[in-house]
Amino acid sequence: MSVALTKGGNVSLGKRAPGLRVVRVGLGWTAGGGYDLDASALLCGASGTVLTDQHFVFFNNLQSPDGSVRHQGGAGGGDDRERVEVRLADVAADVEKIVFSVAIYDAAQRRQTFGQVHGAYIRLSDADGGTEVARYDVRPEAGSETAMVFGELYRHGADWKFRAVGQGYAAGLAGIATDFGVDVLQPAPAAAPAPAPAPVPAAPAVAPAVPKTQPATGSSPVTCFFDPSHGYGSTAVLWQPQWGVPRQVEACAACAQRVQTTVPPFYTPPQAGYPQQVQPVQQGRPQVPGQQDQGRRFGTGAMIGAGAAGLVGGMLLNEALSDDEPHVVVNNYYEDDDDSFF
Repeated sequence: MSVALTKGGNVSLGKRAPGLRVVRVGLGWTAGGGYDLDASALLCGASGTVLTDQHFVFFNNLQSPDGSVRHQGGAGGGDDRERVEVRLADVAADVEKIVFSVAIYDAAQRRQTFGQVHGAYIRLSDADGGTEVARYDVRPEAGSETAMVFGELYRHGADWKFRAVGQGYAAGLAGIATDFGVDVLQPAPAAAPAPAPAPVPAAPAVAPAVPKTQPATGSSPVTCFFDPSHGYGSTAVLWQPQWGVPRQVEACAACAQRVQTTVPPFYTPPQAGYPQQVQPVQQGRPQVPGQQDQGRRFGTGAMIGAGAAGLVGGMLLNEALSDDEPHVVVNNYYEDDDDSFF
C-alpha cells in the first residue's frame, strides 16, 4: 500500500519495498493553456550542491554521467506528466541525495506562477512491478512560486529514504540552480564597467622665454644698454656689474650673447672697431694672451672705494682712542641705480 506523505514527511524504501532496485519517480500537475512545466533531477554530494553541471538531469541533459538517473520525459503514458528513473544500485557513492524539482518555462516573461497550477504531485513506484510506494501532493504556499522542489531521495546508512519537500522559488529554475550550485543555469554576471581611461600626464611646465623688448608705438626706441650705436636693445638679459647688484637690461643680440656666455663680472662692452674675443675665465683673475700676469688690476671706482674706506676707518679708530665724546657722523652711501656702465 502506498504511503501518503505531508510536507516534511519521509519514508524508508527498504522497509516499504524490500529488494527495490529501480525507482520510477512520477511527477504530475494540471495547468491552463500556455503553461509549459519541466521536471529535473539534481545529484548532490555531501555539500548539498551538484557534483558537476553534468549531474543536473533535465530536458537538455537526459542522464547523469554514470547513467544511474535518466530523464524519460512523458514516456510511458498514465497520469504522470514527466518521469525520472533511478537505478539505486548504480548511483555513485559520492551522491548523497537526488532532488526532484519542477519549473515553469519562461515564467517571468509569460507572467505565470504555480498559483494557476493545480493537482501537483510526486510519487514513487517500483519500476519492475509498478507498485506505488509513496506519494506527496504538492501545494504551493504563496502562489507566486515559479519553480518548486517536490521531493528528494537521500541515503540513510545503507538504505534510501524519500522526503516530501514542497519548497517554492520565486526566481524560477535559476533560483534552484543558485541554491544547488548549477553554473549552467545561473544568471550571467553583469558586464563589468569599462575601465576609466588612464589619465593623460600633464605636459611639463616650460619656463616662459624672456620676451624681446620692442619699441612702443609713438615712443622713443630703447637702444642697446652697452652701446647705443648697436641699435635697438632687442633682448632682455640679466647683467651683473663688477660693483653693484645684478640688473635686467636691454641689449642687442650680440651683447646679450656675450653677457650670457661670460662669467660675471668680467664682461666689458666691445671697443669701437675691435670686436671682443670671449676668453674662458681662469680661477682667480682673467689672463690676456701674450702677456704675463701683472697682478690684479683695479678700476677707478675700486680705488675711490678703497680710499673712502681707509679714511672712514681712520676716523673711527681715532674716535675710539679719544676720551672726548664722539663728534664724527658717518653717512651711509647708496649707489644710484642709473644706466651707467662700470
